[in-house]
Amino acid sequence: MSVSMYRASIPVFIRGLEVLVSLIDKAEAHAQEKGLVDTDITTARLIDDMLPFTGQIQRASDTSKLSAVRLSSVEAPSFDDTETTFAQLRERLTNTLSYLKSIDKSTLEGSEAREITLKQRAGELKFNGSDYLFLFALPNFYFHVVTAYDILRHLGVQVGKLDYLGALNAA
Repeated sequence: MSVSMYRASIPVFIRGLEVLVSLIDKAEAHAQEKGLVDTDITTARLIDDMLPFTGQIQRASDTSKLSAVRLSSVEAPSFDDTETTFAQLRERLTNTLSYLKSIDKSTLEGSEAREITLKQRAGELKFNGSDYLFLFALPNFYFHVVTAYDILRHLGVQVGKLDYLGALNAA
């Protein structure tokens, strides 16, 4: 049995973004418990040359949206990267989730063979759709999800592996 491009992408992005929403909830509870303001967490980063927590959430949102656009040709909403609070980050993820949930499976049919070109500073990267998804989009998406998780762990937020994995019921 083969796995469709839709099944390998959209539900995976949805699950990862839902994990981020739950991580934001835990970060907010931690901040309240410790008497912190949102920006004590949202501006935190693992090291100076990495994006802060807000940037990780923004890039996970953008990666999922842009991947869906490239594979489905369904235009995505654009968001300014101005979030600083838990509520704003949660809203961004909610809006991204709404977009992803609106994508019809049929729009990804044949996308495994679609040519996708990414313009990078060092030049262009060319992929077919399946290589783009499995070699670039998903690793990039999970990098930002796990880095957001790691920032929270580093700050002492009580999250564990099951928080990262999310709900384990089969779709």
